[in-house]
Amino acid sequence: MKPIASILAAGLTLAGAAAAADLDTRVSHRYADSNGVKIHYATLGSGPLIVMIHGFPDFWYSWRHQMEGLSSSFQVAALDLRGYNLSDKPQGLANYAMPLLVADVAAVIRDLGRDKAIIVGHDWGGAIAWNFAMRNPQMTEKLIVLNLPHPRGLSRELVHNPQQRENSQYARNFQKEGSEKALTAEGLARWVTDPKDREKYVEAFRRSDLAAMMNIYRANYPREPYAEPPAGSMPNLAMPVLMFHGLKDTYLLSGALNNTWDWMDADFTLVTVPKAGHFVQYDAADLVTRTMRAWLLR
Repeated sequence: MKPIASILAAGLTLAGAAAAADLDTRVSHRYADSNGVKIHYATLGSGPLIVMIHGFPDFWYSWRHQMEGLSSSFQVAALDLRGYNLSDKPQGLANYAMPLLVADVAAVIRDLGRDKAIIVGHDWGGAIAWNFAMRNPQMTEKLIVLNLPHPRGLSRELVHNPQQRENSQYARNFQKEGSEKALTAEGLARWVTDPKDREKYVEAFRRSDLAAMMNIYRANYPREPYAEPPAGSMPNLAMPVLMFHGLKDTYLLSGALNNTWDWMDADFTLVTVPKAGHFVQYDAADLVTRTMRAWLLR
């Protein structure tokens, strides 16, 4: 086994913001067919496949720093969720159910001629990643989830933790009919601090379907009265799992992380980042990228 220090140093040269800024000119853009729905993804590098799944409000470019740092050893494919940016935007609530979102990830893997991948997800992408690993363990080599607790942990907190219920009010608001009317591309991009990156986000959100974004909440976020999943309804995960959680996340509180290890049958690594918020892959980009690389190459 390679020492962690040597893994961190080997081949990992992050060119920083300048390299990430032109990433969209160096990736290959492709489309996977997911039962008639075109799923756009950007890919860079060669080697074992990593599929990265963004959350709300985001698009494939969320992973620019990680793609830069991992593509020397891996082929990284970052997709746009259906409804977002360059992916298709099918109409209707039923088109955003979790089984279809999971199928979109499988379509990207197949489009690249692979039968399995390392699955990485943040926020809604994390929810999709958890579900993908549980439904398709044979296609999930390893799992990395950022700022999205295990579904069991989040459900437990919604039932028992009044602060989590209060902090989830935004999701209940999103589930209301017509909630997309209060959204704008500029408003959704407000969290992006770099002005040039923010321009890219505004462009991507103008190409997106705001109702589709809300349909993911309507179709998949737990609804009141909250209840914990029945025993045996979610299988333990058989693959190694790495989790990151920015502790300044006010939407998904850290209490939901407790007992995650009870739902694992392989090794589980949890990295908490005290100074990072919900977008930990952005707030602590270098730490996240280096830790991912070390964990994957151990």
